[in-house]
Amino acid sequence: MSDLVNFSFLSALISGGILAGMPLLFASLGETISERAGVLNLGLEGIMLTGGYAGFVIALYSQQYWLGLVASVGAGAFLAVIVVWFCVRMGLDQIVVGIGVLILAEGITSVLQRAQFGTTYPRLGQVVSVKIPLLSSIPVLGSSLFTQPLIVYIGFAMIGVLHWVLKSTNIGLNLRAVGEKPEAVDVAGINVTAIRSYAVLVTGGLAGLGGGYMVIVGAGIFVPFMTKGIGFIAIVVAMLARGKAIWVLIGSLLFGMSVSLTTSLQLIGVEVPQDVVNMIPFIAVMLALVAFARRAYLPAALAQPYRRESK
Repeated sequence: MSDLVNFSFLSALISGGILAGMPLLFASLGETISERAGVLNLGLEGIMLTGGYAGFVIALYSQQYWLGLVASVGAGAFLAVIVVWFCVRMGLDQIVVGIGVLILAEGITSVLQRAQFGTTYPRLGQVVSVKIPLLSSIPVLGSSLFTQPLIVYIGFAMIGVLHWVLKSTNIGLNLRAVGEKPEAVDVAGINVTAIRSYAVLVTGGLAGLGGGYMVIVGAGIFVPFMTKGIGFIAIVVAMLARGKAIWVLIGSLLFGMSVSLTTSLQLIGVEVPQDVVNMIPFIAVMLALVAFARRAYLPAALAQPYRRESK
């Protein structure tokens, strides 16, 4: 059992956790922004699928993975326009619209994939990792944390940026206020609809980026319905994080490590049944809900439409 803590196991666990956790990180950061503004985006998984497919197609034909990731952001933000129009502008039920966006995205990406590629599944090349001098030489952590594609470092930087925006800027103050007391914000002369619209668009872009990362950097292939519930897990992570970006990071990495645990165990000769492999992420989420659900933070105006003319 001492082999369970050897360098190869720990290194594989951490690097695999980052690989599996980054899509969740981007989506959870986006959902955090949306929820702080009072919009519950249940279409997150569909947006991830749309971003993943768009990014895959662009990366495949351009052979430039950065163009693919940019396309993922754009596709995610474009689909989020539906949420903006129906939920923010028209004030329709956010849960119903979110489920509609999810079903729409699953159907469209599945049909487009079949129409374009048939029964074939072309693959992308491996994304080049960037080594950080000196830090990449640290035992265990160096090869795992500091030898990653550039987009991973950008994702970590987003944690600090979001924390600063939410805590130290007028943008963050207005965002939080819109999610708590939109009536008071409106009286103060701040456009509630505009803030919520921008928040949802940013959420769409980040969720699309999460889908793009999953496809381009992680799997190297697009398969219909490949998100397998990650969008919903991102919503849970955002709620449990209580609006704090650092907890989004911790939750995403813990989820990623739970996914990569089986692969890491296999490296040291421990075989895990496939059924158990599929169950582990969801067991981890349920345990997190049992342990921390009472501490989850929900803004007072979350999922409540706001119409200025009715006030």
